[in-house]
Amino acid sequence: MNLNTDWTTFLSDEIHKNYFTELQKFINDEYKKINIFPIYDNIFRAFNLLPLNKVKVVIIGQDPYHQVNQANGLAFSVSSKSKLPPSLKNIYKELVEDMACEYPMNGNLENWAREGVLLINSVLTVRESQANSHRKIGWEQFTDNVIKKLSNEFKNIVFILWGAPAQKKENLIDLSKHFVIKSSHPSPLSSYRGFFGSKPFSRTNTYLINHSIKPISWCLKGEQTLL
Repeated sequence: MNLNTDWTTFLSDEIHKNYFTELQKFINDEYKKINIFPIYDNIFRAFNLLPLNKVKVVIIGQDPYHQVNQANGLAFSVSSKSKLPPSLKNIYKELVEDMACEYPMNGNLENWAREGVLLINSVLTVRESQANSHRKIGWEQFTDNVIKKLSNEFKNIVFILWGAPAQKKENLIDLSKHFVIKSSHPSPLSSYRGFFGSKPFSRTNTYLINHSIKPISWCLKGEQTLL
């Protein structure tokens, strides 16, 4: 398992549970026989790019993009050479409107991760061309417990919940210690039902500043790493 030391220590109880051992076996077998995304080394990339004690924001997606050269281990993010998926286009529209950023040059959100944003999907792997194909094999239990443990052991994290599935995670979060931002999903089917105009980026920074935490630099300037 390619998970860095501080996260491995933090999640040691979880990764030694029977369900996680079985999940690892299943995933390892899947990668041997079929195309799975993201590439194996990027399964835990959202964690590995962000030291545990630097987490300021958590954005929760559903499962990775399932076409070639898209998923790069970060929720909503794609490799730099990929076309922008519709949801990410809408995220960028809101970013430009909310923060007066220039429209980003590509879909790689690595810089957000380095700023302190944990971009995790509920499910961390997927079969090629088969959306949701790795649901209910154990990933949801793992990521739910990541959210719960972050909520229990830290304070003043902003959780951004886009769409109904993400909003169900609210019951894992201690609302007396953290800030939750909810809206409809940025997908074209639902973005006009409350995502546009929700100002998640500026609201996040207002909260962080009010709690003496350095705000996120949301604008994605220049070329980003080609992953």
